[in-house]
Amino acid sequence: MDKTVTIYSTPTCHFCQMTKDFLKEKGITYTDYNVASDLEKRQEMIQKSGQMGVPVIFVGDDMIIGFDQARLSSTLGIAA
Repeated sequence: MDKTVTIYSTPTCHFCQMTKDFLKEKGITYTDYNVASDLEKRQEMIQKSGQMGVPVIFVGDDMIIGFDQARLSSTLGIAA
């Protein structure tokens, strides 16, 4: 399974920071796109997810909207 993790976030988003802290704590590497300053990535996020809010997280092809620790753990196959 593809475990590539991508996060679309903004610097002022509390739930984005919680997501990144959780992934760091678990030793999961990820790519973070700041959609507040990167208009191209913002459009990409909206096109892929239909969402205007952040975070939008992709684990491989699985999309998770918002900080959902249980779903992130399950999708990544790690302990919460």
